[in-house]
Amino acid sequence: MKNSFICLGLVAVSLLSACDRNLDIVNPNQLTAQSFWKTDADALAGVNAVYSTTHRGGISRWLPFYYIIRSDEGRSQSPATDIVNNMDQFLITDYNYGNAVGIWNDNYIGVNRANQVIDNVPTIQMDATLRNRYIGEAKFLRAMYYYHLVTLWGNVPLILQTSVVGDKPASSTTAQVWAQIEKDLTDAAAILPTTYGNADLGRATKGAAYALLAKAYMQQQKYTESLTPLQWLVDGEGKTVYSLMPNYRENFLITTENNRESVFEWQFQINTAEYTDDDSQTPNQNYGTSIAQFFGPPSIGWSDGEAQRWPTREFYEKTTTGTRDPRLEASFFFDSTNVKGPDSTLIYGQTFTQRYGRDNKRVWFRKFQNDHWKNEEGYRSPNNWRYIRYADVLLLYAEALNATGKTTQAYTYVDQVRQRAGLRTLTTAMPGLTQAQFLAQLKHERVTELSGEGHRWNDLARWGDLGPQLASRDPAFSTFVKGKSELLPIPQLDRDLNPNLTQNPNY
Repeated sequence: MKNSFICLGLVAVSLLSACDRNLDIVNPNQLTAQSFWKTDADALAGVNAVYSTTHRGGISRWLPFYYIIRSDEGRSQSPATDIVNNMDQFLITDYNYGNAVGIWNDNYIGVNRANQVIDNVPTIQMDATLRNRYIGEAKFLRAMYYYHLVTLWGNVPLILQTSVVGDKPASSTTAQVWAQIEKDLTDAAAILPTTYGNADLGRATKGAAYALLAKAYMQQQKYTESLTPLQWLVDGEGKTVYSLMPNYRENFLITTENNRESVFEWQFQINTAEYTDDDSQTPNQNYGTSIAQFFGPPSIGWSDGEAQRWPTREFYEKTTTGTRDPRLEASFFFDSTNVKGPDSTLIYGQTFTQRYGRDNKRVWFRKFQNDHWKNEEGYRSPNNWRYIRYADVLLLYAEALNATGKTTQAYTYVDQVRQRAGLRTLTTAMPGLTQAQFLAQLKHERVTELSGEGHRWNDLARWGDLGPQLASRDPAFSTFVKGKSELLPIPQLDRDLNPNLTQNPNY
């Protein structure tokens, strides 16, 4: 069961991309911030609007697309050369490229909606526990949106109050942005509940705040600091809430959303009352995600993004019963999704051979597609985006322990992930690894467990592995420029409106 979040049009959305107007006329029928924030129902509607920002195309479609396709696990062969150049091959010539600007704008819309909750809900006369929970949810979501902004753009404006016309915030340092993310998540974890009832499934929990806090620490290589939130999740109270699903594939089906492996999901659904399968993003239509349409194989979707073939070769280990790692079939569409080959591999009701021939070597990401319940894709997939899974948390904990000199202790958390896949434990297969050897193995484990889930780009950045050397498995990295390509350019539209924004290096 998933919760339906209301899309609420709040005043004063991100002014970073606002247009100058010479004439402002007040509409007497339009709700204003001053007249809105009065009741507990207003507070709920306000915090729901912060969640609903994930339905906007810049986040629900292009944000995962960027993280996946820019990394070495993805690529684009789209006929739209702007996607190939700007999103895959690091040949960015348009600093106002629409898909990137959409991500920037929509994350700042989320930030400003969160700011309105944080600014206004404290003054509403309502149940104090519920009021604090709403503020905690808003702080979690503000931190999440800034996590996207800082990992894609770096030195972004840090806006912590409701925007007003004329605001021209200066660029902040990445250290300042990370510090605010840490503060928001620490505050959120202190007041958010550990679990919710069915009516509120999908809302931010204490565990979600701790998990994102750990990811924020680790992205800065603050491995010691990350241990505290990770310990809560893995060895503390979180151990009674989260565990791995027995069947790996269940993490990507619409019938098993918000399961016990889910730490945080973006909630999607179809508004059946007003459903049309087109690319319009009106409030009443904008409940689902089109990521499946843009990653769908040819004749199924647009195939603007797809997988490299090298990740499929990472699944070389046999299970303890001598079969293939089941995560390969769950993760990719390719000529051997079925181990028997292209004649037995079904792609949305037809064999691979029927659709693409026997010799086609292209690979597409299967996770978050809808082949388990229909034979086509569209713009309004109800399949939730699993933003943080418990398996990710376990591997992060192992990485943090290894980085802090506790390699022996780290084994057990990798073992849990491997055992779910039917593999031998790492303790048995590779005992006595050095710290460097363990990290190398962990990099492999994160590919086999998390491919196509949007984590790879930040993993490579954290490990210091981004660079032209990746061209051996992703030719797009031949155009990667150290000291430049790690970040996207600040949109020029915003710099034209706001001279206090500083462009990223070498753009």
